[in-house]
Formats: sequence, structure tokens, C-alpha cells
Amino acid sequence: MAGWHGEAQDKHLKKKVAVIATASPSGEAGGAERFYDGLCAALQDQGVDASVVPVVADESNFESILRSYLRFYDLDLSQYDGVISTKAPGYVVRHSNHVCYLQHTMRVFYDMFEVEFPSASDEMKAQRRRIQILDTAALSSPGLKKLFVIGEEVRKRLAQFNGLDAEVLHQATSMSGFREGPFEYIFMPGRLHRWKRVDLVIQAMKHVKAPVKLMISGTGEDRQALEELARDDERITFLGRLTDEQLLDSYSRALVVPFVPYREDFGLVTVEAFHSGKPVLTCVDSGEPARLVEKHSAGIVCEPSPVSIARAIETLHADRELARKMGSRGLAAAREVSWSATATRLLQALGIATA
Repeated sequence: MAGWHGEAQDKHLKKKVAVIATASPSGEAGGAERFYDGLCAALQDQGVDASVVPVVADESNFESILRSYLRFYDLDLSQYDGVISTKAPGYVVRHSNHVCYLQHTMRVFYDMFEVEFPSASDEMKAQRRRIQILDTAALSSPGLKKLFVIGEEVRKRLAQFNGLDAEVLHQATSMSGFREGPFEYIFMPGRLHRWKRVDLVIQAMKHVKAPVKLMISGTGEDRQALEELARDDERITFLGRLTDEQLLDSYSRALVVPFVPYREDFGLVTVEAFHSGKPVLTCVDSGEPARLVEKHSAGIVCEPSPVSIARAIETLHADRELARKMGSRGLAAAREVSWSATATRLLQALGIATA
């Protein structure tokens, strides 16, 4: 009984920190949820009473988006000693001890606006300006003690659209059990969405003469269209959603991991491939993945075209030693990033002492 009382008292003395999570209305879990869980666990390891506070953000129409902003703004977080916001529109929360570790703003109102709405109406352009004004006000608020971002791509976007600067604090992966296995096939994990440009790699396979398979995992809005695009190539297989263990195994046996999104904020696929000792194939306009691959010479950065991607695949298939060397450099880079270091830096910014 005395022992239990001691544990309860200890928990009471711990500082309470909220990680503000933007939750999907559908309840779908993905990379963002891994981010929240990994950060929260690292904070707990530092001796604080951390918890994820999920708030649903509906982005189905503009009025719903504005209501989502208001929902976060009205949150009562007075029971917490510190608050870490992460993703639009969570950073509009009000608290006297608040730092933001920004994953991204709503990109459809930023760098992807012209891509998604090439013939936008004046009303849509006004909506875009309104969101950017709201974001700039929240992210430059005197009540925000420090602004961090997950990568240089997000930092660059903030400077371009909001006139703000931030400290880069790379995120880690919450997965464990990575290992390096044989270099067998092309493995492409992730969300099947047009911004990820999976179609580029499928089209590249038409130019790949090497006897190598392309394994695609994940789900998403564009799966049916992508399967139709690949239907005449028996070398391409769609694996669907994988368990963590299946994902680890697939990474371990990859020859190369293509990750060719457009202006990606960060991309855990890059980090997970690095942890598996595998080279990453990405494109010059892929944002943070291209920066990481180029910085560490841990893969190939090519033009966003099927022919260029096919050429890179052929190069790695013909030279397994090159693939191993690139993978080794990525592994060394991945080991330099940890959730522990990230949690420590965030708690420092909050003025909360670590254990």
C-alpha cells in the first residue's frame, strides 16, 4: 500500500504535457499518429506525464475548416504545465507555456494550391489568404514560446508564405526491429495518393529491363487507378496494408526504396529505409527526402520522370555493392536522430526539467 501511495504521489509531482493531435474524422491512422505516439512516449521517458490530446479536424469544406480552427482555439488546456502543438490547425491553441513542433500547415492553401486548383476562383483565392493570415498570426503569436519544424522543406515554406523562421528538429521513427537483409526487389511503401506520385515508379517499370519486381504497400484514394495502370506488368504487386512486422521484413529485403513525392514535408519512409540499410531513390523536387539522400549520399536523386527513375533502378540492380554502400551511409545518418534528443529539446523550450 505504501509503495502504491509513493507511485501515485510521484505521478502527481510530474509535469503534465499535452501533445495536441489533429485527428482524422474517419479515425484513419497513419504517419501522423506514429509521430504523436513516438513523441509522447519519448516525453514520458524523460519523466513527464505526457498525453496525446486528439481533436478532430474536418477539412471537407471551408466552413468545416474554420470550425476546426475554432475547436482548437476553444480548447481548455489549463490542467497542463506545457503544451506542444504539431499540425494545422492545432497551433491556434491558447496556453501560457506553448511550443509548436510543426509537421505542416494545410498544404492545399500553400504550395499545393495551384496544383489542386489551377483555375481557382476569386473566392477560393480569398479563402487561401484567410487561412495564411490565421496561420501567420498563430505561429508568430507572443504566446508561442518557440517554433520548431520537422525539416528544411517546412521551414522554407514558412519563410515563403508566412515570413517566419523556425528551428529544424528532425523527427525519428517510433518503429523498432529494423534489420538489413538481402537486396532482392524494389519496395515502395506509403499512402497511395497522387501527391506521392506512385504512378511515376509504375511507369518507370516499363523501361526497366532488369528482372526485378516492384512491391507496393499501403492503401489510399488512388489504389484502384494505380492497379489499373500496373495491370499489364506481372512484376508489380500491390501488398495492401502491412503490419509493422511485415513492413520491417519488406524493408529488410529491398534492393532500393523509391520515395518520389512532390515537395514532401519529411517522409518517414526515408528514415525507415535508412534504418534498414537500404538506398532511397527520390526526385529533385521531392522536398526533404531529396535533401536527406543528397546530404548523406544515401541513394539516388533523379529527375521526376519514368526514364530517369528506371535508369536509377537499373544502376542499383547492376551494382549491389553500390546499393550496400549507400544503404550503410543512410543507416549511419538514421542513428544520429532519436526521439530522446527531440523530446529533450522540446522540454528545454518549455522550461521543463528532464528526469
